[in-house]
This record gives sequence, C-alpha cells and structure tokens, in this order.
Amino acid sequence: MSLTFDHIHLISADPKAAAAWYEDILGGEIVADYELRGAPQINVRLGGMTVIIRGRRPGEEPLATRPMTDFGVARERYSSHNEWGTDHFGYTYHGDLRAFCEAIRAKGASFSVEPWQFSAGGLLCYVAAPDGVSIEIVQARG
Repeated sequence: MSLTFDHIHLISADPKAAAAWYEDILGGEIVADYELRGAPQINVRLGGMTVIIRGRRPGEEPLATRPMTDFGVARERYSSHNEWGTDHFGYTYHGDLRAFCEAIRAKGASFSVEPWQFSAGGLLCYVAAPDGVSIEIVQARG
C-alpha cells in the first residue's frame, strides 16, 4: 500500500476569517469555497497540501479544548500544559526563518513559541493560528 498526505481538516468558529488568515499570513491560496452538509467549507492550498476549514454543522456544538487565539493574541500553552491527541502540524521553511517570522509578525501573526534554536543548526517556532491551532515551522537545514 502507498499512502500520500492529502489534507488537514479544521473546524472553525469563523471559517472565512480563518481561511483569510492562512491566505494573508502564510501565503496560502483559497482554491474552493462552498457549503457541505449545512456548513461553509473552504479549501486552502498551502505548502503542497490542503487545509480544509469548515464551520459548525447543524446540530454540532464543538468544544474549545485549547485556548483560542484572537488573531494576534498568543496563547501560553507550551509552558503550562499538553493535551492528548493532535498537538500541531508542521511545515519546513526553506530560507531565513527569523526573517520569515518578522515578515508574518508584521502581518499580525503571533507566536506561541518564538523562534529558537532547538538543536545545533536547528531553528523552529510555533505560530498561534485561529481556533486554537498550533503550526510548527522548522528552518530547512543546508
């Protein structure tokens, strides 16, 4: 069997605002915007994969299990607690990660973990995304 990664599916309190964040801050491209099963659904192409962002479906009451960001207010979760289940998803950045972080900070991004050297030659950060999502970005080596 051969598997390839296809998508990440997020449930959002405000899918249009969240999709705009992925587009404006991280340079994603909105490739579809439609309704499915009674809820808005927006597909954003980012880093060779699709981030599917959908709203609340009729009858659903999603629970906020993590502190939510307010599009610019960092959450302090890494110093205080972890949770079972998906912790984050990650990208590799091919270039100067510190410069990239400053560029997206100027656009309004906030960081739950500021860029730091986690190993010899290894630099990473965690971007605080909408709806309590955490995105790790690691600088490519070499």
